[in-house]
Amino acid sequence: MVPSVTNPLPNETPADHCHLAARALISSVPAVGGTALELFKLLLAPPIQRRRDAWLNELGDRLSKLEQEGLIKLEDLSANEEFISTVIQASTIAIRNHEKEKMEALRNAVFNVALHGSPEEWKREWFLTLIDVFSVLHLQVLMMLAKAEETSPGRVPVKTAIEEIAARAEQLVPALSGQRKVAEVIIGDLCGKGLLFWNEVYIPSGAKQVSELGREFLRLLTEPSASGESAG
Repeated sequence: MVPSVTNPLPNETPADHCHLAARALISSVPAVGGTALELFKLLLAPPIQRRRDAWLNELGDRLSKLEQEGLIKLEDLSANEEFISTVIQASTIAIRNHEKEKMEALRNAVFNVALHGSPEEWKREWFLTLIDVFSVLHLQVLMMLAKAEETSPGRVPVKTAIEEIAARAEQLVPALSGQRKVAEVIIGDLCGKGLLFWNEVYIPSGAKQVSELGREFLRLLTEPSASGESAG
């Protein structure tokens, strides 16, 4: 169900019971009881709970605002299986991540599905998985390549070799400056997933470096505009 912003989040989950069991186990070992228990309580449990609560509360707040703006109906979303699956998958990924860019991408994916529906089911699941397995640099490279094509006054020629695309990425993303080998690995990953166009045999007329599949992926993880349409 859609997270409520008026009711407190549930405090007990199966994970909480595991936490209590772990505490009891540590306490039962005389040699490590006190110090190990306190270390466990300090380092493991609070961060997981904070991540979960912060993620769900932020989703709930934003979805409530979208309803107040007349863009969605929470009652409809609560019966939308595609949306519920999106929230569950995105939440699972969010709790085990901390990078700001990934968290924003996951939130945007949830909001885009809430506002104007989900891509094909396999695409939605796959796109969310890509946010999880890709590094932040992967996302930045894809975004910057797409932005460069959109803002260029003329047509940006499609490069057909990973080395050439990597050289362009190195120029566009400051974190890749002087990191050509890293850039080539990232470009290879993006090409392998079909998010970038590269073909040494045939280049279709009007083709862009970022494929339509890549642009669809970016639309899902880009913040939607006030009108309910995703940017980009």
